Amino acid sequence: MLLACLWSGAGWSAPAAAEPGEKDAVALVEKGARFMKLRGKEEMIRLINTRDPEYNRGTLYVAMRDLTGITVAHPTTALIGKDLRDVPDADGKLFRHEMIAIANGPGRGWVDYKFKNPVNGKVEAKTTYVLRIGDVALEAGVYKH
Repeated sequence: MLLACLWSGAGWSAPAAAEPGEKDAVALVEKGARFMKLRGKEEMIRLINTRDPEYNRGTLYVAMRDLTGITVAHPTTALIGKDLRDVPDADGKLFRHEMIAIANGPGRGWVDYKFKNPVNGKVEAKTTYVLRIGDVALEAGVYKH
Protein backbone atom coordinates (compact mmCIF):
# COMPACT_ATOMS: atom_id res chain seq x y z
CA MET A 1 0.00 0.00 0.00
CA LEU A 2 2.78 2.43 0.92
CA LEU A 3 4.51 1.69 -2.35
CA ALA A 4 1.28 2.39 -4.24
CA CYS A 5 0.91 5.73 -2.44
CA LEU A 6 4.48 6.69 -3.20
CA TRP A 7 4.16 5.57 -6.79
CA SER A 8 0.97 7.52 -7.38
CA GLY A 9 2.30 10.59 -5.65
CA ALA A 10 -0.48 10.52 -3.04
CA GLY A 11 0.55 12.36 0.07
CA TRP A 12 3.63 13.77 -1.61
CA SER A 13 4.13 16.99 -3.47
CA ALA A 14 7.14 18.12 -5.39
CA PRO A 15 9.00 21.05 -3.91
CA ALA A 16 8.23 24.39 -5.53
CA ALA A 17 10.77 25.42 -8.11
CA ALA A 18 13.33 27.70 -6.57
CA GLU A 19 13.33 31.25 -7.81
CA PRO A 20 16.32 32.02 -10.00
CA GLY A 21 19.34 33.61 -8.37
CA GLU A 22 22.42 35.52 -9.44
CA LYS A 23 24.27 32.36 -10.49
CA ASP A 24 21.37 31.53 -12.81
CA ALA A 25 21.52 34.99 -14.41
CA VAL A 26 25.26 34.70 -15.03
CA ALA A 27 24.88 31.17 -16.42
CA LEU A 28 22.10 32.24 -18.79
CA VAL A 29 24.03 35.25 -20.11
CA GLU A 30 27.19 33.18 -20.55
CA LYS A 31 25.17 30.52 -22.38
CA GLY A 32 23.88 33.26 -24.69
CA ALA A 33 27.42 34.55 -25.23
CA ARG A 34 28.64 31.07 -26.21
CA PHE A 35 25.70 30.69 -28.57
CA MET A 36 26.43 34.07 -30.19
CA LYS A 37 30.05 33.13 -30.77
CA LEU A 38 28.99 29.90 -32.50
CA ARG A 39 25.83 30.96 -34.35
CA GLY A 40 26.00 34.75 -34.53
CA LYS A 41 24.22 37.81 -33.18
CA GLU A 42 21.26 37.63 -35.58
CA GLU A 43 20.36 34.11 -34.49
CA MET A 44 20.60 35.14 -30.82
CA ILE A 45 18.29 38.09 -31.55
CA ARG A 46 15.78 35.71 -33.12
CA LEU A 47 15.83 33.37 -30.12
CA ILE A 48 15.36 36.21 -27.64
CA ASN A 49 12.56 37.88 -29.61
CA THR A 50 10.67 34.61 -30.12
CA ARG A 51 10.88 33.82 -26.40
CA ASP A 52 12.80 30.61 -26.95
CA PRO A 53 12.59 28.66 -23.66
CA GLU A 54 16.37 28.21 -23.62
CA TYR A 55 16.70 31.96 -23.04
CA ASN A 56 13.32 32.88 -21.54
CA ARG A 57 12.47 31.25 -18.22
CA GLY A 58 9.73 33.48 -16.92
CA THR A 59 11.19 36.27 -14.81
CA LEU A 60 14.70 35.19 -15.87
CA TYR A 61 15.40 35.93 -19.51
CA VAL A 62 18.11 37.28 -21.78
CA ALA A 63 17.80 40.70 -23.39
CA MET A 64 20.23 42.49 -25.71
CA ARG A 65 21.10 46.18 -25.86
CA ASP A 66 23.51 48.01 -28.15
CA LEU A 67 26.32 50.05 -26.64
CA THR A 68 24.38 53.31 -26.95
CA GLY A 69 21.39 51.94 -25.03
CA ILE A 70 18.96 50.91 -27.75
CA THR A 71 17.12 47.65 -27.05
CA VAL A 72 18.10 45.23 -29.81
CA ALA A 73 16.29 42.10 -28.58
CA HIS A 74 13.80 41.49 -25.78
CA PRO A 75 11.05 38.97 -25.02
CA THR A 76 8.73 41.99 -24.73
CA THR A 77 9.06 42.84 -28.40
CA ALA A 78 7.42 46.27 -27.98
CA LEU A 79 10.71 47.38 -26.38
CA ILE A 80 12.83 46.57 -29.45
CA GLY A 81 14.35 49.68 -31.01
CA LYS A 82 13.57 51.78 -27.94
CA ASP A 83 16.02 53.96 -26.06
CA LEU A 84 14.91 53.63 -22.45
CA ARG A 85 18.06 55.05 -20.86
CA ASP A 86 16.23 57.99 -19.32
CA VAL A 87 13.32 55.95 -17.93
CA PRO A 88 14.05 55.64 -14.20
CA ASP A 89 13.27 52.82 -11.81
CA ALA A 90 10.73 53.23 -8.99
CA ASP A 91 13.27 55.24 -6.94
CA GLY A 92 14.28 57.53 -9.80
CA LYS A 93 17.54 55.72 -10.56
CA LEU A 94 18.64 55.78 -14.21
CA PHE A 95 19.82 52.17 -14.01
CA ARG A 96 20.14 51.64 -17.76
CA HIS A 97 22.89 54.30 -17.81
CA GLU A 98 24.81 52.04 -15.42
CA MET A 99 24.23 49.04 -17.68
CA ILE A 100 25.65 50.93 -20.67
CA ALA A 101 28.61 52.14 -18.58
CA ILE A 102 29.42 48.56 -17.56
CA ALA A 103 29.16 47.34 -21.16
CA ASN A 104 31.43 50.15 -22.38
CA GLY A 105 33.79 49.93 -19.41
CA PRO A 106 34.76 46.70 -17.68
CA GLY A 107 32.51 44.66 -20.00
CA ARG A 108 30.76 42.72 -17.24
CA GLY A 109 29.08 43.50 -13.96
CA TRP A 110 25.90 43.95 -11.94
CA VAL A 111 23.36 46.75 -11.69
CA ASP A 112 20.86 46.99 -8.82
CA TYR A 113 17.52 48.77 -9.18
CA LYS A 114 13.81 48.49 -8.37
CA PHE A 115 11.38 47.06 -10.90
CA LYS A 116 7.84 45.74 -11.04
CA ASN A 117 7.80 41.97 -10.72
CA PRO A 118 5.32 40.66 -13.31
CA VAL A 119 4.51 37.62 -11.16
CA ASN A 120 3.14 39.52 -8.16
CA GLY A 121 2.77 43.07 -9.50
CA LYS A 122 4.95 44.51 -6.72
CA VAL A 123 7.95 46.78 -7.13
CA GLU A 124 10.93 44.80 -5.86
CA ALA A 125 14.70 44.96 -5.72
CA LYS A 126 16.25 43.48 -8.85
CA THR A 127 19.80 42.95 -10.02
CA THR A 128 20.89 42.46 -13.62
CA TYR A 129 24.08 40.93 -14.93
CA VAL A 130 25.51 42.69 -17.99
CA LEU A 131 28.06 41.12 -20.34
CA ARG A 132 29.47 42.81 -23.43
CA ILE A 133 29.79 40.61 -26.51
CA GLY A 134 31.24 42.56 -29.43
CA ASP A 135 29.01 45.54 -30.18
CA VAL A 136 26.15 44.57 -27.85
CA ALA A 137 25.49 43.64 -24.23
CA LEU A 138 23.54 40.63 -23.06
CA GLU A 139 21.59 41.09 -19.82
CA ALA A 140 19.67 38.85 -17.44
CA GLY A 141 18.19 39.94 -14.13
CA VAL A 142 16.73 38.37 -11.02
CA TYR A 143 14.51 39.68 -8.27
CA LYS A 144 16.04 39.75 -4.80
CA HIS A 145 13.93 38.40 -1.97
